[in-house]
Amino acid sequence: MEQDSVVSWKIDYTLLFTIFLLAIISFIMLLSIQPTLPTKLQPISFVHKQFFWYSVGIFAGGACLFIDYDRFQMIGMYLYGFGLVLLIGLELPLSSYVQTLNGATSWYRLPGIGNIQPSEFMKVAYIIACSILLSKNKKKLMEKELEGEALLRSEWILLGQLALLFILPTLLLIRQPDLGMTMVYGAIFLTYLLISEVRWSILLTIFGVGIVTFSSLVFSYLRFPAFFNKYIIHEYQLGRVWGWLDPYQHQDAYGFQLVQSLKAIGAGTLYGTGLGHVEVSLPEAHTDFIFAMIAEQFGFIGASIVIALFFFLIFRIVSISLQCHDYFGSYICAGIVGMISFQVFQNIGMTVGLLPITGLPLPFVSYGGSSLVSYMICIGLVLNVFARTKNYMFK
Repeated sequence: MEQDSVVSWKIDYTLLFTIFLLAIISFIMLLSIQPTLPTKLQPISFVHKQFFWYSVGIFAGGACLFIDYDRFQMIGMYLYGFGLVLLIGLELPLSSYVQTLNGATSWYRLPGIGNIQPSEFMKVAYIIACSILLSKNKKKLMEKELEGEALLRSEWILLGQLALLFILPTLLLIRQPDLGMTMVYGAIFLTYLLISEVRWSILLTIFGVGIVTFSSLVFSYLRFPAFFNKYIIHEYQLGRVWGWLDPYQHQDAYGFQLVQSLKAIGAGTLYGTGLGHVEVSLPEAHTDFIFAMIAEQFGFIGASIVIALFFFLIFRIVSISLQCHDYFGSYICAGIVGMISFQVFQNIGMTVGLLPITGLPLPFVSYGGSSLVSYMICIGLVLNVFARTKNYMFK
């Protein structure tokens, strides 16, 4: 116990400083964007609310730091189950507590706190559950040294278990519907598939089946659009696709956000218009499109600095994962890397027209409650892994 208490003070200050810089950028941008927000949002001080959620996130992340991450192996599946219960609760007729925003029933409305999105916390439990599964499988393979048909059977069982952990929450997310969060879970699932050490012939077969299935769905939609529009695809989801493929043709409707985002980024040129000088009005500027605001006010240089910070953040977590001698800790870091990498790529990609608009925030920078707290919990887990990784002179 004494050794554990000493080791818990081993902190990665480089990682913390990177998060601190992203937080400063968030506060500066929210302060500059506040006067440009719609009238109904201007009375809300998003800087103060962001400070509150950062404080909650620091507390939650600190709690995860001081609990030995090995203990999460004992409660990880219970956390996963509790997360499923929260997602199922959104399907129940609890009108006084369930909140629907922008057509998605994804939040609980808690008096005195605000809206809480359970899928944000569920993805942390999902990462822990997958890490437990992979670490147990790795230890089993090292102990039994399976070969031939026994190894093949073990790999298919592992894939089935990973698929089950993925399917259960995503089915509930699709019902909400929340396409963006479904894609995040898919990115985490793909990350764990790639590091599962399952033979590539099996993975390539799975990817091939996935590509064929997706292509078949696209072909089927082109042949039977009425059926898909009625039973499978929501109108606003399809509109986002058309708004992405040809934003200027649909700039009065689904392409409006992307066109305004491109105008804002273009207005920033190299050095930007300056802090507080907003020339282009952009919906959801404080959340989904905060990167476009950064590019407008600080130009290509400012946007590049933000991207560089995210690259460094991801690199640092990868380094911690590689230094860890425990499989469970390494898998936790890997899942967090997959989650953050995808959300950064998706958010920035949608602001520049590279990807469709999905409504995912920019980690640590966009205004957010549940999302920000979940990111900070993940950082707490990474710091936990780093704190309890011992360095050996001879490996």
